[in-house]
Amino acid sequence: MAELLKTALIYDFDGTLARGNMQEVTFIPSVGMDIGDFWGEADRLTRSADGDNILMYMQLMLARSRQNDQVITKKMLAEHGQDVKLFDGLKSDLTATGWFDRINAKGREYGLDIEHYIISAGLEEMIEGCPIRDEFHHVFASKFAYDAHGTAIWPAVGVNYTTKTQYLFRINKGVLNHYDHERINKFIPDDERRIPFERMIFLGDGDTDVPTMKMMHTKGGYSIAVYDPLNREKDQKKIYNLISEDRVNFVAAADYREGQPLDLIVKGLIGRIAINSGTMPAVD
Repeated sequence: MAELLKTALIYDFDGTLARGNMQEVTFIPSVGMDIGDFWGEADRLTRSADGDNILMYMQLMLARSRQNDQVITKKMLAEHGQDVKLFDGLKSDLTATGWFDRINAKGREYGLDIEHYIISAGLEEMIEGCPIRDEFHHVFASKFAYDAHGTAIWPAVGVNYTTKTQYLFRINKGVLNHYDHERINKFIPDDERRIPFERMIFLGDGDTDVPTMKMMHTKGGYSIAVYDPLNREKDQKKIYNLISEDRVNFVAAADYREGQPLDLIVKGLIGRIAINSGTMPAVD
C-alpha cells in the first residue's frame, strides 16, 4: 500500500472554530470586567505604550487577575477553555460523525494523511482545555511564561497578524516549536519539506488572518474565509473585502456539519490536492 502523503488543514481559532473570543466566555467576567470594557482598555494600553495588542491584552489579563486576588495558572486557563462555544458539526454526537473523523476519512480515501493545526492569537492554555484539542497535531498560539510555582508571570509568546505567517513555514518544514529560528531559517529544498504549501488548506475569519490567507493563496495552497452563520453587517463587509482584494479562494459559513458548503469545499480541495499529487484513486 502506498504511503499516505502528509496534508495540513490549518485553522485560526476564535471566530473560525468557536464563536467570539475565547477570553470572553468566562475569563473576562471572572475578573469583574465587561467584555467591551476589557477590549477597550487593552486597546487604550496598546496605543499608550505603542505596543503589540496581543501582548497588551495578555498583560491586562495578568493585571486584572492580581487586582481580583486571582492567580493565573495553566489549569485555570484550561478550565476556562472548556466553555468555548464551538461551531456546529465539529464534535461527533449520537446522530452524526464529527468534522475531524469525516475529513480524515476523506483524506485516507484519496491517499492523504490529514494533520490538523491551529495558528491563533488566542491562548494556547485555553485551547488545551477545549473539547476538540486532541484532534490537532500541534497548536501554535499565544501563551504565558510561568514561575516555579506554576503562576503566569509574563507573556511568553504573542501570535499576531504578521507573525502568524511564520508558522506556515514551521508546518512546512516540520519545526513544531516557537523558539528554533535556526532550523526555520535554514534552506531546505522544496521536495524535502515535510508538508509542501500545495498540500495546505487554511481556514480563518479575522483581520489577523489576512496576511496568512494571502501568503497561502500565493504559495500554491488554499485559503478559506469563514464567517459566523449569525453574521452581522460588519462581518459581511469584511468578507466582501477579502474576495474583492483576491486574498482568499473560497468563502463559507463556519458550519462544519456534513453536506454544508464548508464541508463540500474542503472535501473538494482534498480531492484537488490528491489529483495534483497523483494519489487520487482510479475511477472504474
